[in-house]
Amino acid sequence: ALEKPVVAAIHGACLGGGLEWALACDYRVATDSPKTSIGLPEVQLGLIPGAGGTQRLPALIGAQAALDLILTGKSLKAKKALKLGVIDEVVPAPILRQVAIARAQELAAGTLKIERRRGLAPAIAKSKSFPEILKGLTNKEAWAEFALEDNPLGRKVLFDQAKKQLLKKTRGKYPAPEKALEVVRVGLEKGMKAGLEAEAAAFGELVMSDVSKRLVEIFFATTAMKKDNGVADPKVKPREVQKIGMLGGGLMGAGIAYVSSALQGVPVRIKDKDDAGAGRALAHVRGLYDERVKRRSLTWREADKQMALVTATTDYSGFKHVDLVIEAVFEDLALKHQMVKDIESVCGPETIFASNTSSIPITDIAKASKHPQTVIGMHYFSPVNKMPLLEIITHKGTSELVTATCVEVGKKQGKTVIVVNDGVGFYTSRILAPYLNEAAFLLSEGADIAELDRALVDFGFPVGPITLLDEVGIDVAAKVAKIMHAAFGERMLAPDTTDALVKDGRLGRKAQKGFYLYEHGKKTEVDTSIYELTPQGKDRKRFDRYEMAERCALQMVNEAIRCLGEGILRSPRDGDIGAIFGLGFPPFLGGPFRYTDAQGHGKILERTEHYQERLGRRFTPAPMLLESVKTGRKFH
Repeated sequence: ALEKPVVAAIHGACLGGGLEWALACDYRVATDSPKTSIGLPEVQLGLIPGAGGTQRLPALIGAQAALDLILTGKSLKAKKALKLGVIDEVVPAPILRQVAIARAQELAAGTLKIERRRGLAPAIAKSKSFPEILKGLTNKEAWAEFALEDNPLGRKVLFDQAKKQLLKKTRGKYPAPEKALEVVRVGLEKGMKAGLEAEAAAFGELVMSDVSKRLVEIFFATTAMKKDNGVADPKVKPREVQKIGMLGGGLMGAGIAYVSSALQGVPVRIKDKDDAGAGRALAHVRGLYDERVKRRSLTWREADKQMALVTATTDYSGFKHVDLVIEAVFEDLALKHQMVKDIESVCGPETIFASNTSSIPITDIAKASKHPQTVIGMHYFSPVNKMPLLEIITHKGTSELVTATCVEVGKKQGKTVIVVNDGVGFYTSRILAPYLNEAAFLLSEGADIAELDRALVDFGFPVGPITLLDEVGIDVAAKVAKIMHAAFGERMLAPDTTDALVKDGRLGRKAQKGFYLYEHGKKTEVDTSIYELTPQGKDRKRFDRYEMAERCALQMVNEAIRCLGEGILRSPRDGDIGAIFGLGFPPFLGGPFRYTDAQGHGKILERTEHYQERLGRRFTPAPMLLESVKTGRKFH
């Protein structure tokens, strides 16, 4: 309403309320700095923009482009924001204020005219004649936008389709995107005033919802972890890591090399057993850079510069001055011992040796070291470039300096880092094992594969447990299951079905043969011939979907509580973050410990004991769960 022109000068993060403030201005100038990011991320907190974002952004760039930003919560770099019309100009940071003042003066003097036409894509909006508008509508997106803005029938079709796609993704578990869709529609159909009122009402509802509370708790937890050095003494400062050595150039090793070069920005030397392996490692890293160039998040020149940080070898040349060595070789203790000895013969006594093992205790690996205080676990998740969690494992002798250094490395690689104490399976592998075991028991009892997967997806997991087994590798799962059984006894015993599948050559996606059929590497449908390898044969039983989901989820939750009680976890916060970011535990439930608090410890105990009576010792309640029910204490 201000009569004088207002110009927003943007540098750094302009997200949420910051962007809404800028949208209310007459003109927006942003810097080309990599630090500048623009977006409305509220949906990631279970909310919608609450200060006019759902109304002003569609009015500025059209509903389709605005919905893409509002419903995903993604942020844009300045150049992309300019292309979409979110901002009006991009300038180098040193002249930002100067340009912003000049534009304000030009707007005040009337020498700068801004023409924006609501409902048309920015490029079309600049056209002044109807023929020019028609010319601009030659692409599919522009026609869709034209229909969305000006045609009630077209608008209805597009909003109905958008809701259908949303529900397919959210399964009704996340109300914020649906509310955002509704209020954008109100604004388009009834005008800005009605849209703002609808936005305020929806925001008020969402901010009081359990889903938003859980997502906000996750946000604050991850924010706190960014300041955590991973050790009890906050004064411990990490050592600078200027070069990384990578043992093993497989998918994990190459993925770690990529995040180290691309995000951490340090040279990486990969060692593989032969020239072919070294070549494959470099090709994989190059492929990840090529993807980013294709998506235009990097230029070819930037990709080449970062790729130049990665080199490969078949011996230990180039390892003498590395600060950190990460091994990602086969899960074989003797081989890992040899790696420790080789590195200590080549590198200095201060070089940190980190193992990417997912199951072998770090204490056992450290036995081969002359200075075990430098041995630690750094458990990455596959694919490394996409999975956000890094689980760091310390044994009793690990130096605090080494721990703090590895935590800092993980943060620079863009990871959310949790630090756990040593033990078989650590935290994530240990709580995943009984979850997958229970899915295998259900399969043995006659559950339908597709129904079982659907039950857990409906519960909130991103993929079902059987799909996950195919992805992880049925042989890998079988090997880890034996390690867990040896360590924890009957409670972690997996059904015989798993071994039968491995003997039949069903290793999962990597072998194009598992629970599902694959075409060109993509999952198609359930391979029903697999049922013949189960005790029930081809005859499948009907199970209640919620019961299937509850059985699997309770196994994960109960084991997480055991890990906290045994001191594997430092805190319930770390347990929740590890399960969500590492294993896909439903974020709207807040993690195993938030979920237990919300359901009630008594109810979790009652359901666990119910299944213990029916199914045996694998559902024995965690001692800490029994204790918390007695004392009435919550985890958070």
